[in-house]
Amino acid sequence: MFHRLRQDINSIIERDPAARNGWEVLTCYPGLQAIVMHRWAHWCWHHGMKWLGRFISYLARIITGIEIHPGAQIGARVFIDHGFGVVIGETAIVGDDCTIYQGVTLGGTSLHTGSKRHPTLERGVIVGAGAQVLGAFTVGEYAKVGSNAVLLKPLPAGATAVGNPAHIVQKEVSVSATAQLFSAYGVTPNGDDPLSKALHGLINHALTQEQQIERILATLKAAGLQCQGLAECDKLNSDQLNKLVE
Repeated sequence: MFHRLRQDINSIIERDPAARNGWEVLTCYPGLQAIVMHRWAHWCWHHGMKWLGRFISYLARIITGIEIHPGAQIGARVFIDHGFGVVIGETAIVGDDCTIYQGVTLGGTSLHTGSKRHPTLERGVIVGAGAQVLGAFTVGEYAKVGSNAVLLKPLPAGATAVGNPAHIVQKEVSVSATAQLFSAYGVTPNGDDPLSKALHGLINHALTQEQQIERILATLKAAGLQCQGLAECDKLNSDQLNKLVE
């Protein structure tokens, strides 16, 4: 038990620059305290003492602001940072070395008792603040869910998802490379939103077409050909439109 606790404390110190020493982590980090109390509750839940397991879970929620159902499976070295408002459902599985920030929900969308209703986070997954991961699907190893994302479908290993509903912004990343890079709150360097990129591309394409049409009309006019019945329209302000989708 003490070996596992030591592992948890060391993993928090590695991932949080604000953590100064083990004693501070042990006494002042609600995420660690919630994990320790969950282990007690989980043991009770699987040894026929379900009410006691729920009661320990309830006490942990009062003390830490983190609600973990005693039936949930939590791996080693899981770090719940800040943690207030985190909810982890009964059939959720959180793998080793995962990081979960405040306001995260690992929730279920099914009402069928006894079935797998909640998500599975494989090893090293990072879930940013306020993200909602809803449904009985798997988030692959070292994947990242950005802050305030609403993830409703599986996420491949090493990928990054943002938005509501969440969409992948970074997919072709080797898991081995991703494992070496910790991204706080699931924020990936240079992780530009592909939707934003597509809108910028459409705006620039429309501007190019407008310029080509103006040249064609100018050429026709120079040749003495007049285009009748064409109503004047406002010119495309690409700079303004690009700012709107940034």
